[in-house]
Amino acid sequence: MESNPSTMREQSPSCLEITMEVHSVVPPPHKSTIQKLKTRLKETLFPDDPFRQFKGQPTKKKWVLAAQYIFPILHWGPNYNLKLFKSDIVSGVTIASLAIPQGISYAKLASLPPIVGLYSSFVPPLVYAVLGSSRDIAVGPVSIASLILGSMLTQQVSPTGDPVLFLQLAFTATFFAGLFQASLGFLRLGFIIDFLSKATLIGFMAGAAIIVSLQQLKSLLGITHFTKKMGFIPVMTSVFHNSQE
Repeated sequence: MESNPSTMREQSPSCLEITMEVHSVVPPPHKSTIQKLKTRLKETLFPDDPFRQFKGQPTKKKWVLAAQYIFPILHWGPNYNLKLFKSDIVSGVTIASLAIPQGISYAKLASLPPIVGLYSSFVPPLVYAVLGSSRDIAVGPVSIASLILGSMLTQQVSPTGDPVLFLQLAFTATFFAGLFQASLGFLRLGFIIDFLSKATLIGFMAGAAIIVSLQQLKSLLGITHFTKKMGFIPVMTSVFHNSQE
């Protein structure tokens, strides 16, 4: 039986010709070193591009946007309603039940009067409500900062011998610490935290928890003459030598 070539050609699948277009890649425009440095600084210091909202706006609108950028309460304040106020009351009472004893204990760590701890737990969140923009952030004193402040000042002035001078030095130290932090924020230097590794941050938090826990041995064991140092060895030495008091 002979096969017909024409029939085989009809039964064979058709061949598809695929044409590929090759697009040439255009190289990026040449930038000088100054232009590259300017772009890199803009990406580092202003990643959110805060000046973008001012482009193409009239002068009056720019002043309003600038005020809302500095004081975010002007942005969300007009939309505040009774429902949000009720939710804030519930959350405020809940946080106050924790912040009040926490502020008193942190003031005790710094060898300061308890009223100072209450003010430090109330005033910073109130200021942040006007100047801050984040809804999920904790503002107030921290244990390790209180402990370091008390340990630093105790080496120079006795909190019981001269309480007025001790309180003045504490206010001066916290004032300059706040001024330094405000300067970091104004200069947009928050990117410095990116140079700290995760292991460093975890080690710092773990070390702070251990130091704070060791400092509580003074009150738990009723030791009168306790060491002013925060290291593990000085604290344990003071515990073993003065535990019989």
